[in-house]
Amino acid sequence: MEIEKTIDGKTAYLKISGRLDTVSSPDLEKVLSELTSEDEVILDFEKLEYISSAGLRVLLLAHKNFAKKSGLTVKNVCDAVMDVFKVTGFDDVLTIK
Repeated sequence: MEIEKTIDGKTAYLKISGRLDTVSSPDLEKVLSELTSEDEVILDFEKLEYISSAGLRVLLLAHKNFAKKSGLTVKNVCDAVMDVFKVTGFDDVLTIK
């Protein structure tokens, strides 16, 4: 997995590519935990191919942390990842555009 981070004011943009799984999810969790002065996070999943339950756990934690601020948004979700979101109910929890 690769993470490309851009900060614009109080908004963090993270482009995630590859696989978000047991091996890579700690990397995303670390990057998200370092976003202490940002109020909003936008995750661009255009190049994310796969997400596991470990990746879902990181998203849920980030959703809870940023819900206290301006929020967390996921965009450009591929069909395979969207299927996982739908099966797990994450499509009802996350803001997906």
